[in-house]
Amino acid sequence: MRAILFTSALGLCTALSACGDTTGEQVAIGAGAGAVGSALLGGHLLTGAAVGTAANLIYCKENPGRC
Repeated sequence: MRAILFTSALGLCTALSACGDTTGEQVAIGAGAGAVGSALLGGHLLTGAAVGTAANLIYCKENPGRC
């Protein structure tokens, strides 16, 4: 079970690295990735979506050449 959870979390991080071209896409991708990650880990979906959104926006603004 842990291997499946770890693999899913790793895949989620990979998906999160696909930032999006616009701020709206970055918000949607980050929220989706955060919510799915939170669901896999048994956390609160809204909190996961908020953290994912913030993380993706910050990453994309700090590393514009990688998005």
